[in-house]
Amino acid sequence: MASEWELVGRLVISAALGSVIGIERERLSWAAGLRTHMLVCVGSTLIMIVSAYGFSEVLREGVVLDPSRMAAQVVSGIGFLGAGAILARGEVIRGLTTAASVWAVAGVGLAVGGGLYTAAIAATVVMLIILAGIKPLEKRFIGNRQRRELTVYTNRNALSLATLHEELGSGTARVKQFVMQQKDDDVDEIGITLSRVTPVQFEAICKRLRAVPGVHEVREGDGDAG
Repeated sequence: MASEWELVGRLVISAALGSVIGIERERLSWAAGLRTHMLVCVGSTLIMIVSAYGFSEVLREGVVLDPSRMAAQVVSGIGFLGAGAILARGEVIRGLTTAASVWAVAGVGLAVGGGLYTAAIAATVVMLIILAGIKPLEKRFIGNRQRRELTVYTNRNALSLATLHEELGSGTARVKQFVMQQKDDDVDEIGITLSRVTPVQFEAICKRLRAVPGVHEVREGDGDAG
């Protein structure tokens, strides 16, 4: 059995590794941030320690324990916390990455609790690269290809966000941005950014918007760009 100081050290290491991922999530103002990730990591470490060493006094001839059973319960049980980090707003679902990070941090805690320090540290580094390093690349090479911008000129209050969703239909595209400005006394200039839309879908959307009552003009791209 590991010494008491080593067990304390495992909990401290676990808190430190969990904080690394938590800080990255805290930076994006997610509800599951620094403290949540630290608690999940430390808690799973403690459960792993209890699973490995907590029942040593009852071990005797004829008594067999399976330390992996409690660890397995952590893997499945952490799902409720991950579900709480997922937010559904209409057709937009957010928080899946944070839920996955909470689940992965529990794995880091289990690794630390089992004394697998190298694996735990390596997993934390890989997770941090995935969360902070790959996101800019994802936006640059994937998100921008599926993002389209358009500018709509309408009569005052002729087009709202709710009206836009009705015209687009469910599942056609995601409205990432909807900015309305008063061009003059009777005209609104609306900047709309759509994501996950193909060129064919974008052309169909522009055609639908041009048919909306009160719409004067629909321009592809930024209206101020000419």
